[in-house]
Amino acid sequence: MASRSLSRLALAATGVLLTTLLGGTATAQPADTPVFWRVPATAAQAQILTNAGFDVEEGDAGAVFVVGGQAVANQLRARGFTPSFHDTVYKELPAQANSLAADTFYGGYRTVTAHENHLTAVAAAHPDLATKYTIGQSWKKTKGQGGHDVQALCLTKKQAGDCTLSTTSPKPKFFLVAQIHARELSTGELAWRWIDYLADGYATDATAKSILDTTEVWVVPIANPDGVDIVASGGNSPKLQRKNANNSRGGCTGTNIGIDLNRNSTFKWGGDSNSACSETYQGVSAGSEPEVQALEKLARAIFPDQRGTGNNDPAPATAKGTMITLHSYGNDIIIPWGFTQSTSPNDAQYRRLGAKYAASNGYLVGTNEETVGYDTSGTTDDFTYGELGVASVTFEVGGSSGTCGGFLPRYTCVDSTFWPKNKGALITAAKAAAAPYQQ
Repeated sequence: MASRSLSRLALAATGVLLTTLLGGTATAQPADTPVFWRVPATAAQAQILTNAGFDVEEGDAGAVFVVGGQAVANQLRARGFTPSFHDTVYKELPAQANSLAADTFYGGYRTVTAHENHLTAVAAAHPDLATKYTIGQSWKKTKGQGGHDVQALCLTKKQAGDCTLSTTSPKPKFFLVAQIHARELSTGELAWRWIDYLADGYATDATAKSILDTTEVWVVPIANPDGVDIVASGGNSPKLQRKNANNSRGGCTGTNIGIDLNRNSTFKWGGDSNSACSETYQGVSAGSEPEVQALEKLARAIFPDQRGTGNNDPAPATAKGTMITLHSYGNDIIIPWGFTQSTSPNDAQYRRLGAKYAASNGYLVGTNEETVGYDTSGTTDDFTYGELGVASVTFEVGGSSGTCGGFLPRYTCVDSTFWPKNKGALITAAKAAAAPYQQ
């Protein structure tokens, strides 16, 4: 990737790629600066590009977006495609970005260490509400190469049996997972704000108090800590690492290393890329990655199995538990199934619940086919719904373009846009945990 972003640090960069593409209004950039290219393609063509190692993302009608510089555009043209500029990847940073606080990067986004310290601080400040758990380790830590623990926080007004890794504890549970794709920066920040809203708001906010009096809220704010370390190592030019840091296969380099943790879950694994350098590489086997093992172990520890084994076995109306996995981008609420174009046996209930979420954030509710336009096997939400019957969805936070769009929105967008839009949706998910299929 390029060594400079669309920041004040890039003002002296040579090249005029983006100036030309944007009609002379953008900061000049080196020709290898990654952008989003709009590429007209069918679903089958998009899958071929993905398997070939292109960074293929959600697009619009009849097209996908491919991330890369001019070299990538030239490779697409050589294959017969017609890429056109869609948007920048890096958004211009505000002036104060050159004097970042410790443990932040790219205008204010928090590092893994900052998130770890935050969970410790919340648990210490609110011992009656918060319990911190280490649920597993990152790939690098399992190999003795540094890395991190994968950490979770349980929030509730503690009574006997609460937050005890039990499938029979008395309160229903809402499970929030963020930044499983490392470069999707806004998602970890939303998890941070959700934690603070509940913990700090319990004493003064009636809604926060009501949630924690009746519900266990489980949060994994950084599901892919090694990947986030790679992203943050770029500072004001974050590295576009999506996967974890497992570099044991394929001879991949740079941000192509790793396994896509949202293609590695054990439910319906095996329908995505076998190419090690692909952004959707699913790994050598189902649940091969320690980060996925940690998430699945936690889910099985707090949710009972409430659904049959067949694809068409619905979760019963009495099933409890909600789950949201935060991704970016798309302004979507994606409901099961991901692994097939068939709808889930709880499709009607999901659409009703999704509409309640969308009442807050305005996102489009639909299946993969209706939103991102492609199937996804081995995903986190298919696992928690398919294996355990938990009402599970994906939020794709933010649009595909503009200051608040893409993987790397300006940090100020978290408080100006993403948190105001999604706070109410997270509240709805927590309140629905007792009876999600009866909404």
